[in-house]
Amino acid sequence: MDIQTGQVTHQPSPRESLESQLSCPICLEMFQKPVVILPCQHNLCRGCASDLYDSRNPYHYSGGIFRCPTCRFEVVLDRHGVYGLQRNLLVENIIDIYKQQPESGGGEVGSNVADPPLKDKDTKEPMCTEHEDERINIYCVTCQTPTCSMCKVFGQHKDCEVSPLQSIYDTQKAELRNAVDLLAAGNSCVQAVMAQMEDTCKSIEENSQLQKRRLGENFDLLYAILEERKGQLLEKITQEEERKLGLLRSLVERYTEQLQASINLKEKAAQTMEKGNAAEFLISGKELIAQAKEAAKGSNLERPEPGFENMEHLTLCTEDVEVILYQMGFGLGDDDDDDVVTEEEEGEEEEEEEEE
Repeated sequence: MDIQTGQVTHQPSPRESLESQLSCPICLEMFQKPVVILPCQHNLCRGCASDLYDSRNPYHYSGGIFRCPTCRFEVVLDRHGVYGLQRNLLVENIIDIYKQQPESGGGEVGSNVADPPLKDKDTKEPMCTEHEDERINIYCVTCQTPTCSMCKVFGQHKDCEVSPLQSIYDTQKAELRNAVDLLAAGNSCVQAVMAQMEDTCKSIEENSQLQKRRLGENFDLLYAILEERKGQLLEKITQEEERKLGLLRSLVERYTEQLQASINLKEKAAQTMEKGNAAEFLISGKELIAQAKEAAKGSNLERPEPGFENMEHLTLCTEDVEVILYQMGFGLGDDDDDDVVTEEEEGEEEEEEEEE
């Protein structure tokens, strides 16, 4: 008691103290798995760390500097970004144990004795469809489905191999967790490729503008006779730009859809893993595992060849162009104007005919 005010000073309970130690400094909520640990020994939700890093690295460059929000310690990230940080499995296990403990209440102030755990009346355990009064409490390994003890003794699973529900629950939950990790790694790879493609699009646009400017400067030296040809060559550059940009943007659009589908599957899997009831989890867990593994296999990404953004093959050569104005092209491979003959060549041919 506070002697001066006569009021009882509230002392934080051990549970409240533990909650404060298990709180993320970014979202100020209890850590959400996976939890990553920085070299400065501070912990963060990986999701919060990813959001913070993305907000300060909008162009999604591979690697970079991540600053600890608690002590400002700078961490050099590799190409995996925050997904390359080490997970703190100890903190994750402490959170799991903490969430399994019932909250204390109903006692006097200052009492350290917690009330006995109460069963949640709103929790409905799945019941057997064959035996309505029996809970689903075992797993048929032969048929790959949850069932009840009566089905094993008298029902359709009496000749099947069965296993404890918790054992299969732990195994499939671990498989789903690994599949989610693969999804996260695949999403990181897709994001890196998309960032690279965005940079490539920017380079193509910059190189295209550079080539257009050079082309304009060269054609300005040749005056009116070059204006028609100038328009033709500008059109070729524009077509090449649109072709390359169209290809890359179609890939970006496809990978965006793939990434969104993967994120939705990841969120669905995360929600399924939060279900504490083993039987309820196993009803949909196997299908989610298969979907997650299938989605993770699609990480082979199509990328443009090295130098795809290069536009140097469209560089204009201006030497000796006075006599071949109507044969002008970007270089090798442009055979559009092989049949064009200049006035000087026509005059030479006419003189040769007269001499003959």
